Amino acid sequence: MQPLTTTSYMERQEFENIVEEAFHHLPFLFREKIENVEIVVEDVPSSSLNQKMKTGKTSMLLGLYQGVPLTHRGTGYGMAPVLPDRIFLFQHNIEHLCKNQDEVRFKIYEVLCHEIGHYFGMNENQIRSAMKNWKYD
Repeated sequence: MQPLTTTSYMERQEFENIVEEAFHHLPFLFREKIENVEIVVEDVPSSSLNQKMKTGKTSMLLGLYQGVPLTHRGTGYGMAPVLPDRIFLFQHNIEHLCKNQDEVRFKIYEVLCHEIGHYFGMNENQIRSAMKNWKYD
């Protein structure tokens, strides 16, 4: 297996294939309830987004959920056409943390699960707790 370096990233299509595979490994009870969500792969977050999301720690943004969480949708939600919620995965940032493709595969799954947790309205502690029981087989 080829090790990854910061100068040799995966081809975008290969990364997207892993994202799709990871989605299909989500727990069925969650996967069947996900509607109108677009998963977008970008190399890195824009500089303005990166600045906006800084937490004061030296960390790198790996993913982001944008939309209205299910727990915040009122009865009128969806009565008119609604743009899809979006989950962003930042390929170069994820790869930067990984030594090989197996680590990339697991990290994609972890980040995707985390962002989908936000789609369901979960906070950080709820997501971490739920993910303890989610296995990537």
